[in-house]
Amino acid sequence: MTSESVLSFFKEITRIPRESGHEGPMGDYLMAFAAARGLESKRDKAGNVLIAKPASPGKEDVPTLVLQAHQDMVCEKNSGCDFNFLTDPIRYEIEDGWMIAKETTLGADDGIGVAACLALLDSDLPMGRLECLFTISEETSMEGAEALEEGFFSGKTLINLDSEDEGQLFIGCAGGMDTIATFEYETEPLRKGYKTLRLSVFGGLGGHSGDEINKERANAIQQLARFLYTELQYDWQLLCFEGGNRPNAIAREATAVIAVPEDEAGDMRSDAAAFNAILKAEFAVSDPGIGIRCEDEKCALAPFSEEFTVRLISTLTACPHGVAAMSMDIPGLVETSTNLACVRMEKEGTVKVITSQRSSVKSALHAIAQRVEACLLLGGADVAHETEYPGWKPNLDSHLLKVSVETYRRLFNQEPKVLAIHAGLECGLFLEKFPGLDMISFGPTLRGVHAPGEKLEIASLDKFVALLNDIVLNYK
Repeated sequence: MTSESVLSFFKEITRIPRESGHEGPMGDYLMAFAAARGLESKRDKAGNVLIAKPASPGKEDVPTLVLQAHQDMVCEKNSGCDFNFLTDPIRYEIEDGWMIAKETTLGADDGIGVAACLALLDSDLPMGRLECLFTISEETSMEGAEALEEGFFSGKTLINLDSEDEGQLFIGCAGGMDTIATFEYETEPLRKGYKTLRLSVFGGLGGHSGDEINKERANAIQQLARFLYTELQYDWQLLCFEGGNRPNAIAREATAVIAVPEDEAGDMRSDAAAFNAILKAEFAVSDPGIGIRCEDEKCALAPFSEEFTVRLISTLTACPHGVAAMSMDIPGLVETSTNLACVRMEKEGTVKVITSQRSSVKSALHAIAQRVEACLLLGGADVAHETEYPGWKPNLDSHLLKVSVETYRRLFNQEPKVLAIHAGLECGLFLEKFPGLDMISFGPTLRGVHAPGEKLEIASLDKFVALLNDIVLNYK
């Protein structure tokens, strides 16, 4: 396996639609890949795929290694980008040593892990039995890992290829859950002499709500609600409020349509311009592209009632977002966080607010979810918790960890960082279903995952590939 072969397979993968919940074409590609090479393969009812390669001659006694990556990708694009994730190949560029998709997500999370598995399966390297597990819907519900049945793979040692910083070996991760609020509302007539305007918060970096929740980036929903809260003292109507896209992504954009007296439209534009300057000043370092604009808009929706407008804007302003606690055991690790992720008008009379909580401490996860729930209940919503998944407790006595550290040190003459990660990995579910698994996670360097502009550092592939090759070839 070489960096070039991994990148070649990844370029093929960018042409295959694989949005979470729509991994059928990706699963078909994997099964066809195995059939073309005469490899053992199977696909379960959920859509998980396993491809196995028998041990090379003389390697029959080597313990089976399981390599794992997920088939799906987060599908995010910039406003105005003409792109359909269900049909279109990802458009990317190679620029300054990075492979980047400027208008959409790239899908290197976790397409590059899938590509590494395929490159190894396609190679003639002498190794023990290799089992490559490709799960579905990791980015939304971890449904694939949850659905795995006993015996789907046989190995007792698993390398997860879903990490994003070369030189870091991960041995633990946070658990998480989503908290969903459903608001029901009544409308009122549009007042005479009122003009409709669109307020848009735009230009945010967004990013992964686990890896980047501590980087003080702007949450577009929170900032739009903040602006409208300051305007509640004035006489205007709210017709629409939407923002964000995915539970595991920080909201980059949000919009609201409001109606104001025609002679006060200029005042609203001036207030928005003043708030734009505030945003630019507050986020000059962490999120310099964030801004707000106010434009004319035609809208046929009936305004929310005044009572509901106050309730919704107040709730969104109060709803927690960001880091709730840092780990007292591992310096620099976020222990607990919450993400105000999405606001959607799904049908007439209903607004849905989606939030996502993470923590490496189960009791703290439930506590932050209850705090969010309490805020939403006070706002008059019906609240439910969904898609809870467990964390992965670090095992410092891991044999695989010892092998990986020693291999990294020997190959590169430097120490790898051994860490836990605040993002969620499927390893916690694997450990529940397959007790005793010895696991580790590593990968090449990715930046901007879960947001347009996601990119892969091509040079980091060299060290990633060298490490994975050496472990697979020499594992005992």
